[in-house]
Amino acid sequence: MSDRKWMEYAIELAKKNSSEKGGKPFGAVIVKDGRLISEGVNDVLATHDPTTHAELQAISRASRLLGTDDLSDCELYASGEPCPMCLSAIYLANVNKIYFANPMEGNPLAAQAKKIYEQVGLPNEERTNKLIQLKI
Repeated sequence: MSDRKWMEYAIELAKKNSSEKGGKPFGAVIVKDGRLISEGVNDVLATHDPTTHAELQAISRASRLLGTDDLSDCELYASGEPCPMCLSAIYLANVNKIYFANPMEGNPLAAQAKKIYEQVGLPNEERTNKLIQLKI
């Protein structure tokens, strides 16, 4: 299957998640050697878990299925530009090729992700959420 077809599949997952499940319109698939390994959708609303993003679900499932945390030989297709949390997981999983369809720019659902990108770049003293070391 071509890159375009995998992206269309990720977008279709996102649309179904939104229309059939009432979830947020995000879908992701992981492909290895032209073969579908895993998929995920954004289940934040259904699970009340802010970490159940499509990319994280796809990465988690692919890692378990392949028995490795190194997905460097895989490609990820996401319906939307990955948020900072998902991008971090992508780096941790060593996924080298990440394709996305919809950019954050102009997307009202991406406002929180944009804020996080801004916050992470600030010194700790200037962040809204402070990291506080407890020396024991």
